[in-house]
Amino acid sequence: MAGTDHTRAAVMADPERAPVIVLVRPQLAENVGMVARAMLNCGLTRLRLVAPREDWMAEKAVAAASGADALLRDAQPFETVEAAIADLRRVYATTARRRDMIKRVLTPRTAAAHLRAFADVAEPAGVLFGPERTGLNNDDVALADAVIEVPLNPAYCSLNLAQAVLLLGYEWFQAASDAPPEQLVVNATRPATRADLLGFFAHLERELDACGFLRNAEKRPGMVRNIRGLFERAALTEQEIRTLHGIVKELRHGRPEARSLTEEPRETSQG
Repeated sequence: MAGTDHTRAAVMADPERAPVIVLVRPQLAENVGMVARAMLNCGLTRLRLVAPREDWMAEKAVAAASGADALLRDAQPFETVEAAIADLRRVYATTARRRDMIKRVLTPRTAAAHLRAFADVAEPAGVLFGPERTGLNNDDVALADAVIEVPLNPAYCSLNLAQAVLLLGYEWFQAASDAPPEQLVVNATRPATRADLLGFFAHLERELDACGFLRNAEKRPGMVRNIRGLFERAALTEQEIRTLHGIVKELRHGRPEARSLTEEPRETSQG
């Protein structure tokens, strides 16, 4: 799924309230770039890097950021995890492995709800993500208040760095989104009214009567209900209703003209 609509307003989190994304010892610059892209998709802008192995402003990182390179320029480097989280009051650690320590384990959805609650009271929070190959070590996890674990296939729950950040970021964004679960995009037209539908039904049924399709008087009421139900389920727009009127009209009145265009011209005698 790709695409950016620059005609629509951006929805960005308050930098002072949104969670900080902390990448601990990231190995590949392009992965940092993809994390920046994932973050911006979710309105997150605060990125911190602990002892990155490669230059996060390298060309391959900027290319992987796909337009989110401003996050790379603003990223803050730190030498240790402790320094990166020193100003935070709440810290979560992401991991796919159970550790020999007592920690609350949250799903990304639950963690996102907590992070939203922290944001509402301006309580600074952050999420730790470990190196691509090994993930966070036990000392890193020990610094966190709780662990975030993604409920995936237990036998194979391997995520790359950007995927993990996107999962958490998506849940964070959705926790405050007012987007309807389903909507009909009608663009320049409008949803058809009941009057529009009834007018079309009258037109269609009149022509179906005329051509003999509804000739069985006993079955006619049930057939009419089924036909109407078909179009009612379609959630038609006013433009689509007008198109259907045109189709029915052409099927009734346009047939002779269409036939004349396809028939071979007849020879006429001269005399």
